Amino acid sequence: MDRSTKRFAVWTLTALLAASPAAAAVYDFDASHTAAQFSVTHLMVSTVRGQFSNVKGTVEVDDKDASSVKVDATIDASTVDTREPKRDAHLKSPDFFDVAKFPTITFKSKKSQKVGADAYKVTGDLTMHGVTKEVVLDVKDVKTVKDPWGNTKLGAVATAKVDRKDYGLLWNKPLEAGGVLVGDDVAITIDIELAQQKPAEAPKK
Repeated sequence: MDRSTKRFAVWTLTALLAASPAAAAVYDFDASHTAAQFSVTHLMVSTVRGQFSNVKGTVEVDDKDASSVKVDATIDASTVDTREPKRDAHLKSPDFFDVAKFPTITFKSKKSQKVGADAYKVTGDLTMHGVTKEVVLDVKDVKTVKDPWGNTKLGAVATAKVDRKDYGLLWNKPLEAGGVLVGDDVAITIDIELAQQKPAEAPKK
């Protein structure tokens, strides 16, 4: 290979590397600063709110390709908390989440779309109580920041609405005046904080 051919090969390789997309950033859920909250009507006149803690998983984000956002999240169903121990015990029972048989709730994304400067629609499979249904998360207020220790954090708020009957959560009681004790529509709000994974260090020689 003559000198001019070598120069051309080097130039071509450099151009290809420069044009290659950067690897997507991978973030881990910060369980201590993330909560999956829900609300449902009670007695047709009020709203009961609760949350799950111990959210784990990853989110992949490529700033140059909004359709490449990937979410893989797992929630510990046994952490359900409505600030009423007897109600929480009932929710963990076979009447509702049956946490002994179905200990986790999961969400795995299938596609995403950017719909604003800091907003996405993320479509994926929500599996709860052994049933999987497609759900669209409306994700907004997506922001990144450096914490005081130099770590990159990402924050966002995701919302969705599901019908609990679609997941086999059928328990209810009729009211004498009409209606039911527990509503079917469940509003979900997830306050998210993520920590960017640091690149693995090259092995020392």
